[in-house]
Amino acid sequence: MLRRWLGAIGVAALLAFASRAQTVDEVIAKNIEAHGGMEKLKAVKTIRVTGHYAQGSFRAGFVQENERPGKVREENIIQGLTAVDGYDGKTAWRVNPFSGRREAQLLSEDDRKGLAEDADIDGQLVDYKEKGHKAELMGHDPVEGTDCYKVKLTLANGDIRTYYIDTDSNLEIKMESQRIVRGSLEENETYLGDYEKVDGVFYSFAFQTAEKGTPESDRTQYTVDKIEVNPPLSDDRFTMPASPAGKPAAGKSGAGQ
Repeated sequence: MLRRWLGAIGVAALLAFASRAQTVDEVIAKNIEAHGGMEKLKAVKTIRVTGHYAQGSFRAGFVQENERPGKVREENIIQGLTAVDGYDGKTAWRVNPFSGRREAQLLSEDDRKGLAEDADIDGQLVDYKEKGHKAELMGHDPVEGTDCYKVKLTLANGDIRTYYIDTDSNLEIKMESQRIVRGSLEENETYLGDYEKVDGVFYSFAFQTAEKGTPESDRTQYTVDKIEVNPPLSDDRFTMPASPAGKPAAGKSGAGQ
């Protein structure tokens, strides 16, 4: 009799635990809600993020602009010169004055893939099924003492992103990425913080990024100075500029961002 009662209690406890367990869709839904909710996210048609970054003694500025559907422009400003990567939904291009050439160059497929990911204005977790991604809840994992849900997202292009989502705030505090670049595995990690609300949506205003395993002191430190939601952006901001002769200049890319 006692054995049967203990067995029944064990089953009841297991069922209770299962009822409290989170599914990956529940975790992602909470994350979307924490950012401001789907309605607020979808109301963002264009965005401009302006800031600066540093690594050791190196300093530079950056600007990223996004427009639906799937367009991005990324600028790096160093000592008065501006390098630009752009993607209009089909063509990925670069203008790199540091290479001694000011004509726009077509980017490689690897770099195009990275820009296409950056062009997702909502982020990869939003509508992940419709985008062809696969999400898995890998349990819990602490990040610097903070309990986090660990969500693995396999993108449609084969890249992998692992999100660490704070169980209290339901916002990301770390993201790991794995991608194949020119035949080699590239693993990076990004730490996110200082979330602030802009037009009803929470964005990270400070983040650190580096190759996986890099000490904190050696990570690149990004600080966002300003976020503008729905600024007017013309389509030619994302279109590959014509060469001086009036035709697009084709060429091999340099290193991706």
